[in-house]
Amino acid sequence: MSQKQKRFPFRRRRQNKVVKPNYAFIDSQNLNLGVQRVGWKMDWKKFRQYLKDKYNVEKAFMFIGYVPENENLYKQMQEAGYLVVLKPTVDMYMTKEELADEKHVTKGNADAELVLHAMKELNNYDKAVVVSGDGDFFCLVEYLDQINKLHSLLAPNDHYSSLYSPYAEKVMVLDSLKRQLAYEFIKRRTRKRGAKKQSKK
Repeated sequence: MSQKQKRFPFRRRRQNKVVKPNYAFIDSQNLNLGVQRVGWKMDWKKFRQYLKDKYNVEKAFMFIGYVPENENLYKQMQEAGYLVVLKPTVDMYMTKEELADEKHVTKGNADAELVLHAMKELNNYDKAVVVSGDGDFFCLVEYLDQINKLHSLLAPNDHYSSLYSPYAEKVMVLDSLKRQLAYEFIKRRTRKRGAKKQSKK
């Protein structure tokens, strides 16, 4: 009698699921002014490390209005690990007389660039971390939440837009992390000049 062939259940090979990282989209002006209003200055290196450790952020896009005098700042941002996206400011198209006006204010609103990049990169990240308390990004936050792409909304202080009330569970106020993220000013002790010298007798 022929032995019956043993049948083994067919097992499908498990496909390793590619885990996408998270991306951060940062409104630098809102963040910078927001923490300064509550009395401190952001340490950009610490903040970049915080985004990586806390939210698994692989790419952090920093949106800034371009000012020629701030080239060193942009370089420091890049060295700290940010992908700096510069937007031309209104200043670049103004005359010397307009720039000299006392009422002149530098404007470098990068809202459109932030939203555009968040959508262009949509397939490359798992979740988005939006860093701003500005209500102008409500449509972006709402859409990302609808498609399960919103991880967190980081607001500089408690005075963020009331439009984000429905997403209160995903809002993190950075002012509560002041001790962890604030830039520490190191004051160097200098010898007092003009000290009295002992006279030789």
